[in-house]
Amino acid sequence: MNTPPKVFLDTSVIFAAVLSPEGGERMVFRLGESRLVHLWIGGQVLKECEAVILRKAADSLPNMALLLDTAKVQIGAEASPTRLEHARQLVAYPPDAIVLAEAIESQPDWFLTHDHQHFLKGPTEELSFRVGTPGDFLRWFRENIVRQD
Repeated sequence: MNTPPKVFLDTSVIFAAVLSPEGGERMVFRLGESRLVHLWIGGQVLKECEAVILRKAADSLPNMALLLDTAKVQIGAEASPTRLEHARQLVAYPPDAIVLAEAIESQPDWFLTHDHQHFLKGPTEELSFRVGTPGDFLRWFRENIVRQD
């Protein structure tokens, strides 16, 4: 296998992984643990995750920290004004435009999300990376990475 794919995670994926030890979201984190993928988030994603978990499942906050640490999730640089403007042209909702700008800044191979309204049904052809769910990514991973080894 060449360089492991770089995967940027949206808040929805992290939240689902924190709440459930099963499922595609947690499998993505296991791939990060084993360094078969490189996992990335942005500062906005981290803030959103903390806020959502504190609001919906406060006792899970330590689990989130452990999950991010164990999977060696890296935090990308703040998005440049140019990247933010590009993202705002693609996503009208300001918080999600910031997340998309952070993803663009990180230059991943994949952006994983469950947000159908702003990301999965959006104009992704203008992006240099694939946008999909953890299930989409895992299917691609099995077909393109596992079969090569």
